[in-house]
Amino acid sequence: MVLLFLTSAAAIAYVYVGYPLLLAAWARIAPRPPKKCHFAPGAWPAISIIVAARNEAARLPGRVENLLALPYEGRREIIVISDGSTDGTAAALAPYVDRGEVRLLEVPAGGKPLALNAGVASARGDILVFADARQRFNRLALVSLVSNFGDPEVGGATGELVLDCESAPSSSSVGEGVGAYWKYEKWLRRHESVIRSTLGATGAIYALRRPLWRPLPAETLLDDVLAPMRVVLGGWRMVFDEEAVAADRVAQDGAAEARRKRRTLAGNYQILAQEPRLLLPFANPVWLQYLSHKVGRLIVPWALIGALASSAVLAAEHWFFGLALAAQAAFYALAGLGAWLEARDRTGGDRFSGELPVALGKQAR
Repeated sequence: MVLLFLTSAAAIAYVYVGYPLLLAAWARIAPRPPKKCHFAPGAWPAISIIVAARNEAARLPGRVENLLALPYEGRREIIVISDGSTDGTAAALAPYVDRGEVRLLEVPAGGKPLALNAGVASARGDILVFADARQRFNRLALVSLVSNFGDPEVGGATGELVLDCESAPSSSSVGEGVGAYWKYEKWLRRHESVIRSTLGATGAIYALRRPLWRPLPAETLLDDVLAPMRVVLGGWRMVFDEEAVAADRVAQDGAAEARRKRRTLAGNYQILAQEPRLLLPFANPVWLQYLSHKVGRLIVPWALIGALASSAVLAAEHWFFGLALAAQAAFYALAGLGAWLEARDRTGGDRFSGELPVALGKQAR
């Protein structure tokens, strides 16, 4: 039992403390920042902006206006894939389609992965830029993302998702928790990018070289992790660009955030089944980072159970384990209290309604 407790505690400590310290030291000693460059006039690659949407008629006109307003010196196209929408999406986009500013693909409802596959199959650009209907890009998002492809080692680039709770106090404990966690997660991505590659992308804003795209299985839960990791497995770099910003609002509903976390957890297990090469050090160029970051997050829940169970058994034998048990019990009690208070105070309503600002205090620098 002592070994179980020590192993569990060591796993938790490494994932959340040891690995970040290792990353910080590694990035300082041997940084490999991408060689971004602005292409010469007339030499910017053609891009295809792909937006998969289902029943987003209310948001899509504003989203398209945002994308059309962004400066970019090369040829661009906007492709919207309507994934079985029944809310008048075609009518909402008709003015843009008539002017040739948008191409609308209407496909049977099959989920986002199949919609993305259809959009890529129709794309004519050299660079694929993936976006969602809800967020808005900052002014230099396209230029910043595409500048990374001046580096011949870069196969993909992901921008930064900025949540409203990062720049202003949240009225919800869920928002405060998500904001703090998201800042930590972006710190990891920034340092992983400097070393070699991020371990996925932000689904709201990322870009890939078109030849590197492989069609996604219909059941894929995390397209923004599977597609970028396939790029990394191919020997390319996937870099993080904090100059390319997508703005969003965080969910204030604890139940919605819990569903997102369960989906993420299930998706990470699924990716290991879809790409088992990720676990092979000779096949995965970022094997240590992937095990420490992604696989480590899958191990932590089991390590927490192991630490709790072993400390409960050992509490009567030594004061240290009794103290460890009391600390864990207090932690879980406070977490339960917070969840209960959040559920009690929940007012409901769609906290994502309305238009988003172009950026949240983080425009081009």
